Amino acid sequence: MKNTKNSHSPAFWLGETDVWLLAEGRHLRPWEKLGAHPCELGGVVGTAFAVWAPNARQVSVIGDFNHWDPQMHAMQHRMECGAWEVFVPGVGEGALYKFAMVGADGVSVHKIDPYALRTEPGTGHACIVMALPEPVLLPPGQRASANALKGPMSIYEVHVGSWRRPHGQLTDWDELARTLVPYVVEMGFTHIELMPINEHPFYASWGYQPTGLYAPTSRYGSPESFRQFVATAHAAGLQVLLDWVPAHFPADADALARFDGTAQFEHQDPREGFHCDWNTLIYNFSRHEVQNFLVGNALFWIERYGIDGLRVDAVASMLYRDYSRADGEWVPNKDGGRENYEAINFLREVNRVIGVEAPGAITLAEESTAYPGVTAPPWMNGLGFNYKWNLGWMHDTLAYFGQDPVHRPYHHDRISFAMMYAYSEHYVLALSHDEVVHGKGSLYGKMWGDSWQKRANLRALYALMYAHPGRKLLFMGSELAQEREWNHDAELDWGVLDNPAHAGVKRLVRDLNLIYRTHSALYAKDDDPSGFRWIDVEDRAQSIFSFARYGVSFQQQIVVICNMTPVVRHGYRVGVPQGGRWKELLNSDLSCYGGSGVVNGDSVASEPVSWQGHAHSVVLSLPPLGVLWLCPESAT
Repeated sequence: MKNTKNSHSPAFWLGETDVWLLAEGRHLRPWEKLGAHPCELGGVVGTAFAVWAPNARQVSVIGDFNHWDPQMHAMQHRMECGAWEVFVPGVGEGALYKFAMVGADGVSVHKIDPYALRTEPGTGHACIVMALPEPVLLPPGQRASANALKGPMSIYEVHVGSWRRPHGQLTDWDELARTLVPYVVEMGFTHIELMPINEHPFYASWGYQPTGLYAPTSRYGSPESFRQFVATAHAAGLQVLLDWVPAHFPADADALARFDGTAQFEHQDPREGFHCDWNTLIYNFSRHEVQNFLVGNALFWIERYGIDGLRVDAVASMLYRDYSRADGEWVPNKDGGRENYEAINFLREVNRVIGVEAPGAITLAEESTAYPGVTAPPWMNGLGFNYKWNLGWMHDTLAYFGQDPVHRPYHHDRISFAMMYAYSEHYVLALSHDEVVHGKGSLYGKMWGDSWQKRANLRALYALMYAHPGRKLLFMGSELAQEREWNHDAELDWGVLDNPAHAGVKRLVRDLNLIYRTHSALYAKDDDPSGFRWIDVEDRAQSIFSFARYGVSFQQQIVVICNMTPVVRHGYRVGVPQGGRWKELLNSDLSCYGGSGVVNGDSVASEPVSWQGHAHSVVLSLPPLGVLWLCPESAT
């Protein structure tokens, strides 16, 4: 085999320290050495290529610079760490490449670089040589302030390919910087969460089957354009979160599957290494090199693209060895149990590294079980996430709003139950894409009633959600009261806004965000039981709930009353925490929101009538399928 490296190899690219750290799986930033790196070695300009493939028999780099000939640039095996490397003079940014590999099984394959920073558009799947993006330097404290536990957090979840489609085509990052960012700011959200934007050949996977964890997908433009999009969001005062998928990966033959001819990244045993639900492969978290690949990837997006946090997908599938498996189809842990110790240790390590290396950046767990301590620190036997999606709240609440009001008295506890565990984790109340796909219909479609009642229920749902303890997340289109299920092959149904009733729901979501962000009673004590008190949770017969939210001081207070029937309740008395006049801070039934316009005037005077444990009370007209927020008039 011809090897031009030997005649042009002034030095090894991988130094002794790199080799040692890679071998131990402790290279904090493995992407600085593995992959393709334009550089100068020994006075020669070119690109250094390095790939971890410990069991491969031979590895070459192939590309448009050598006519894709595996005989041209064989790589040298650094057996100490299982990596292969070669320096190719004259190769610079923009060159296409892959790795030609003869695996341990003797099969010759062409593989995508696991550390590729950029990939070509289309079906070729070639990697593109690209210099590492420079570190993103943010103002001190910016992330920590925006992501603080005691601050407001309202997340707009976006699938980039279907938010808008100019002229029926996929959009790009430049267009999104001009349109999506101002829209999210106008709507009052604090964070944008992007469904996975790592390179993924199968568009209909929505990014949840990535083949290039280090490369922004080429569908929406260049990596630099994506980086500029994040910078634009930051300049507008927004934080950017990414969906991140370390739970599994696709079995594409040119990607990670049997990378060196063995189960290098995955488990050999399909009872551990094959995901039955998605027909994908599961990372072998017991290999420290695999953990290093993934932990380094998490840090990479934060440091090199300025991402402010990672929402970690499918955590429950990582925590349990028997997840979605029948008896006899899974392998117990060393103690005979179902917990996946290696995955648990991996998640703790990810959160530790981000906490140490990127203070203020956050991780959010999509975890659907009652696993204890998801947001507790590891020294308290927790996983170390900052936040956890509250999927129990979501299931119960949507089930309640789907009930005919005649039956809601029998489902009263579906609304109240979430407060039984509201302080067990740092929760995000998520109405995500998962609730509007696979035949589940839209949020609008889940609501009981005719079209007016569906929108009224939806407005009440949002007003309850924003008043309930927990951070907020809405999937795109929810603010439009979109009637059809989300379709990744089309843009949102923006045309529904021609209907004033749908435009009214959008206006309500904007106002909810703006009021939420400016009233600390709605967020400052999300994790403190003293920030919430039921006023009356027992009016089951009329399906009415009332509660108070409190800020850091007792004077910061909001009273919330929810009437979950289509009947107007005149003369309804509610206890309030203090005397004086109370102002309608928000009414989900306002005519400008598409409601019936049942209001209580500019303000309501309390009376010294003891009621529901309070020395003062007010008498109200409760709107149908409506939610009221009241605050002391002196506080507005």
